[in-house]
Amino acid sequence: GRRRGTRATAGMVATALDDPRGLNRKKKVKGKVNLVSGKVSKKGSKGGAAVVSVDGEPAEGTAAAAGGDKVLDMVSREKKLRRELNKRAKKFMKGDTVNTKNIKDKKTKAHVRYANVLADNAATDAALHEKWLLPSTPGAIEVEGDERTWRIKQDEIMKAVDINAARKAFDLSLPTLGPYSVDFTPNGRDLLIGGRKGHVAMIRWSDYKLVTEVQLKETVRDVNFLHNGQFFACAQRKYAYIYDNRGLEVHCLKDHTEVNRLEFLNHHFLLCTIGDQGVLRYQDTTHGKIIAQHRTKLGPCDAMRQNPTNAIIHLGHSNGTVTLWSPNMGHSLVKMLCHRGPVRSLAVDMTGRYMATCGADSQVKTWDVRMYKEIHSYYSAVPAVHVDISQRGMLGVGYGGRVQIWDQALSGPKAQAPYLNHQFRRGEIVRDFGFCPYDDAMGVGHSGGFSNLIVPGAGEPNYDSMIANPFETKNQRREQEVAQLLDKLPPEMIQLDPDAIGVVRAVPKEVQKERREKALDAEMAVRRDKREANLAKTRMKGKNKTSKRYRKKQANVVDDKKLRARMLAEETKRKAAKA
Repeated sequence: GRRRGTRATAGMVATALDDPRGLNRKKKVKGKVNLVSGKVSKKGSKGGAAVVSVDGEPAEGTAAAAGGDKVLDMVSREKKLRRELNKRAKKFMKGDTVNTKNIKDKKTKAHVRYANVLADNAATDAALHEKWLLPSTPGAIEVEGDERTWRIKQDEIMKAVDINAARKAFDLSLPTLGPYSVDFTPNGRDLLIGGRKGHVAMIRWSDYKLVTEVQLKETVRDVNFLHNGQFFACAQRKYAYIYDNRGLEVHCLKDHTEVNRLEFLNHHFLLCTIGDQGVLRYQDTTHGKIIAQHRTKLGPCDAMRQNPTNAIIHLGHSNGTVTLWSPNMGHSLVKMLCHRGPVRSLAVDMTGRYMATCGADSQVKTWDVRMYKEIHSYYSAVPAVHVDISQRGMLGVGYGGRVQIWDQALSGPKAQAPYLNHQFRRGEIVRDFGFCPYDDAMGVGHSGGFSNLIVPGAGEPNYDSMIANPFETKNQRREQEVAQLLDKLPPEMIQLDPDAIGVVRAVPKEVQKERREKALDAEMAVRRDKREANLAKTRMKGKNKTSKRYRKKQANVVDDKKLRARMLAEETKRKAAKA
């Protein structure tokens, strides 16, 4: 009969699924294959050779060479992918694999081998997920020859990028209402600008749509979004206020007076303020109560940032110090002397390891927060007024009418030149700026209004929609808000070491020694009391004679006559009492 089978069509690769029974498969030929000639030389045969077909074509002449090149390309590609996968899997390994050569017990050795296999498989799966689920690579500027990236202007960048990216570079001319403060939502979807003379506007960053615009007719010192783009806070002349996305006043925070800076802790729903009074206040936005307020005792403060990893507040003071605060402690956790003059601004990177500060002494310094040591120090021609760090570790410095972006300035060798340099040509003075999350853009607020700059490689290209979704819908925003409220962390969990949460606290040795001494003293006191009680017992003669012990035993014996006589006497007494 006729054999049944399937054959792959043109342009497809034949696999085992196309021929499940193996009817169309060719038999394996034992021997060595010459990839150039396509011949197989068997063991023991000198002249005889069999011809092997590659991709259904006879392996003769140039076709055989082409087939050999294809096999070599596949082998080299597979080796390259395996090397890349192994490199990716290294960062997912939890320590080194356990060597089983010295384990004598067979059962234990099998368990350890199985654990090693599970760990390798888990790391490989994680590497595969990272390869296919995080496909986007960060942007960058590539130059040729002696070109320098800091010489490239925004006009040249706009011409080199696509149309959608070129739209990100724009200017808002508002010369009579500035200087402006800037803030972005955590997902980078909305932009908030606040002018010193009371102009506040909220812009939908994705489609450049004006959401709300309001004139408060009062001095605005700072603006900040709350947990999402539905509410934002404004630090005005006397009090701090909360508005919704329609520009309507929701709350007046009269406990927060003369506020200069605002910060919102997303995981704890805490609004933090600092101002001319030098009092740091924490207010819970879920129930509206102030949970802590600390006097810094260092005068007015105009520099405040949070550490994204542990929610510790960093304050910069006029005496050149930077203090770290938590709502659980009435005094500063750490005090660092960073500058010889007032601290103008500071910033902490996304990992919580590095901090950048700028002061009136024309110095811009980077610090290792883990060891509280200075890493690098940069000099600015004019004292910088603001610094910020992007998601990928780029450092932005603003002074006068200039904004500089430094790449790899936080760690590693000291950078010799900035990554980008932008000069405002109309004499605008920089007031505030911020990097847009999940986007290669920077918003700059200055005395002439607002400008948006393109910074290739500044934003994180891959986002987690469960944490921050730049393309979230209305329903997704609602679900995210409910999830954030359910996952809200209590303020007691804010501490310097975030890894200490969930770990059993070790008792100090001094406390352990004191507890042992107290337990020993208590036991000795009990024994002393027993000894004194035994000594206090009176000893009497004749209490333990043989006849006495016998009478005691007899007294315990129940006799019928005695019992009957006792019952009769009791009955007689009862009758006499009634009569």
